[in-house]
Amino acid sequence: MSDLKRTPLREFHVAHGGRLVDFAGWEMPVQYKSILEEHKAVRRAAGLFDVSHMGEVDVRGPEAGRFLNHLVTNDVAKLFPGRVIYSPMCYPSGGVVDDLLVYMRGPEDYFLCINAGNVDKDLAWIRQQAARFQVTITDRSADYALLAVQGPNAAAIVQSLTPAALADIKYYHFGHGDVAGVPCILSRTGYTGEDGFELYHATAQAPKLAEAVLAAGAGHGLELAGLGARDSLRLEAGYPLYGHEITQDVSPLAAGLGWTVKLDKGFDFIGRAALVAEKQQGLKQRIVFFKTGDRRIVRADTPILGADGAVVGRVVSGTLSPILNEAIGSALVNAASAAAPLAVDIRGTKLNLHLVKPPFVELKKTS
Repeated sequence: MSDLKRTPLREFHVAHGGRLVDFAGWEMPVQYKSILEEHKAVRRAAGLFDVSHMGEVDVRGPEAGRFLNHLVTNDVAKLFPGRVIYSPMCYPSGGVVDDLLVYMRGPEDYFLCINAGNVDKDLAWIRQQAARFQVTITDRSADYALLAVQGPNAAAIVQSLTPAALADIKYYHFGHGDVAGVPCILSRTGYTGEDGFELYHATAQAPKLAEAVLAAGAGHGLELAGLGARDSLRLEAGYPLYGHEITQDVSPLAAGLGWTVKLDKGFDFIGRAALVAEKQQGLKQRIVFFKTGDRRIVRADTPILGADGAVVGRVVSGTLSPILNEAIGSALVNAASAAAPLAVDIRGTKLNLHLVKPPFVELKKTS
């Protein structure tokens, strides 16, 4: 894997027993001890994730806010300094380029966090769309490392390392402060459905910060967690993953993310016309979430069968829920079949799907 990109915590992962795999061109830990135990630790106590492969982008200039409101489907005008929003950004067709976080530092100063596998594509798209606005787009991905501390005990662990008043930072807000002596952006966000913080900091400081958080979490049940647990946690929470629940062919409306699409926000954002038409004409396909009552994992691309046995869609994500102890997943199905009985065939055994409105489990994220 010598040709893969590495985060500044590569040696930290090796030292702590991380099993490294190729993920979107990055050498990343899929697990340390056990995906099952790492997942449970995050739900019950806390987990520490290296997500330094994510991309970071500065958007600055007198038209930064106007540009971002044109770029994404959510309403950037509702932001204020210290606030974060989640939003897809779409192609003119209504399909998704990527989903991202938008941070507002000031009236002309914003910060984006984008998916690791999409950094080059996203930057090219963002720069192309920015050409007619008074904005400067700067790729900061190499400057930042990113640690995610997630779980019911996450805030207490981070608080033990910082003088910053973390209780003042509400969900989907951010602040600044030193953690274990390392200057950080303290973002109360995450991808697990639990409370927690994502700590943006200088790349060179990552090993120091990771070791400090790991030590501080020892008495709070914190475990190192890899990409395997990150995926099962996000699916339990019902969060989309680009390339699965959202793609260039699956719109935010089809993905159940209508709450992020502000058709009446007063800006003609990219993809708006297509999304208006899709809403008016009715969805042709949609994402549904399911559980099976069985422990056999339903893998991505497994055909979804309707009541008459005809194929009406396909699985896009599937895993075993360590909390429910049964298989869960999501599927892209014909909208007309979304409410009908659905099933899959697993090696000759028909399993009926029980549709669920996520999250699959009770989540404890802060308000």
